[in-house]
Amino acid sequence: MKSAVENLEPTRVKLTVEVSYDELKPSLDHAYSHIAEQVNVPGFRKGKVPPRVLEQRVGRAAVIEHAVNDAVPGFYNQAVAETEVRPMGQPSINVTEIPAVTGTPGGQLVFEAEVDVRPEITLPELDGVEITVEPAAVSDDDVAAKLDELRERFGTLVGVDRPAEDGDFVVIDLSAKVGEEEVDSVSGVSYQIGAGNMLDGLDEALTGLTAGETTTFTAPLAGGEHAGEDAEVTVTPTAVKERDLPEADDDFAQLASEFDTIDELREDLRGQAAKDRAADQAVQARDRLLERLRGDVEIPVPGGVVEAEIGRHLEAEGKEAGDPHGEEVREEITDLLRDQMLLDTLVDRLKVGVTQNELLEFLVSSAQQYGMEPNQFIQAASQTGQIQAFMGEIARNKALAVALRQVTVKDSDGNEVDLSEYIGSDELDAAGPDGAAAAPAEEASAEAESAESAESAESAESAESAESAESAESPAEAAEAEEEPAEAKKATARKTGAAKKSTAAKADTASKDEAAAKPAAKKATARKPAGKTAEKAPAKSTAAKKPAAKKADE
Repeated sequence: MKSAVENLEPTRVKLTVEVSYDELKPSLDHAYSHIAEQVNVPGFRKGKVPPRVLEQRVGRAAVIEHAVNDAVPGFYNQAVAETEVRPMGQPSINVTEIPAVTGTPGGQLVFEAEVDVRPEITLPELDGVEITVEPAAVSDDDVAAKLDELRERFGTLVGVDRPAEDGDFVVIDLSAKVGEEEVDSVSGVSYQIGAGNMLDGLDEALTGLTAGETTTFTAPLAGGEHAGEDAEVTVTPTAVKERDLPEADDDFAQLASEFDTIDELREDLRGQAAKDRAADQAVQARDRLLERLRGDVEIPVPGGVVEAEIGRHLEAEGKEAGDPHGEEVREEITDLLRDQMLLDTLVDRLKVGVTQNELLEFLVSSAQQYGMEPNQFIQAASQTGQIQAFMGEIARNKALAVALRQVTVKDSDGNEVDLSEYIGSDELDAAGPDGAAAAPAEEASAEAESAESAESAESAESAESAESAESAESPAEAAEAEEEPAEAKKATARKTGAAKKSTAAKADTASKDEAAAKPAAKKATARKPAGKTAEKAPAKSTAAKKPAAKKADE
């Protein structure tokens, strides 16, 4: 096979691939065998029809078409590997030459594939780069805030006979109308004023109302058929409650923790606050290094990939192609793609790999996040082709952590900051878990997918045997099925330095009143979409997208 690359744009190339008749012959043999199983020829059993008879029956052109459809994806992937281009989307395939359809068998297969690719990015040297973060000093106010958070977990909700204030919990009846049509209504929903997670303007409307009073206001709907349209919203608080916090004394310390005195509890909370501040420094260092890298390089983003991502975003939200919301998210998606390309380049430059343990830890953690059994999550991720995407996310986060080891991080007071607890060290990476050399992630990926891939292979073979030569998909469609576009995801991670277990061990027994006061799920038309911001820690893996699970009867 011969392949050549032509650069059409900084982010798009054309591959020209030439395949000899001998290289195509295994696919031709498979095509003859496959078609022989589909046709009935008097005097021959199915699958035993000679090629010459098949050609007379269906024509050599049908056989070649089937073989080309079958072979193009594999030859395309081989050409991608040989030319070292980095596709970011689905290729557009154009077959320009096929073997002879009449006369003596021979000739060659030639096809062209245009595809969006990651552009060449030259990153600056990291040696000598200095990143500045905020100091990690813990104040008495930080400790007081931690203590108040703990007291709130043990607080109770008490009804009050006064106008509602910011921070109060209210039980509300709410309805929304567009014109004369009522498009949504909820009753008996608990909401904390100031939470801001329902409708724009709801906090302001509720503030100052007493139980039983009704008010109306206008707000844009956040979802559903009337998303974005202004609606007249009527809201009535049926109850107003405030949180009654326990006194911060020795009795509370014994109730909420393993400590006997409030002073001991405060000292423990000070240690937790210090860990939080240190983790915040790691987050700041990560974000500011990424910001520094963004500012030092110009990265063109493939337009086709942006459009594909916008299309997927609209589809996920149940919107039609061309919906105005697509333009609202265009800039965000473009920035995410730009960051992904930058970090992928950093991964290549630093030769960052993903170990078995890192991948499996990520999968298990993600399964817990979505309330799924790890095996179920891994199987679903394998079926939807997300294992490789997860590995990419882990590698990008790890690359930033490795990059942070090469720069100098200081706080604004000029003190050098040690982030090794959060970003690891080269020595630990080299040693691997328990001092052993780390195994390549491909083994973990293969292990995660092995059972499912075997099942999928059988299913695919069965499906293939049910197809006729005439229904074979086009070369372009076949190649598209092989090449899934890279999906842009935000690099997120969890902050370490969680609260000490013993301190909050009893907090799970917080009052039922408060649990009942948490906002219930609303219909999409009456809820403002939750923001996508998340805490990030440089050495942690990204939040996983929940894989689609198969139906129970499959």
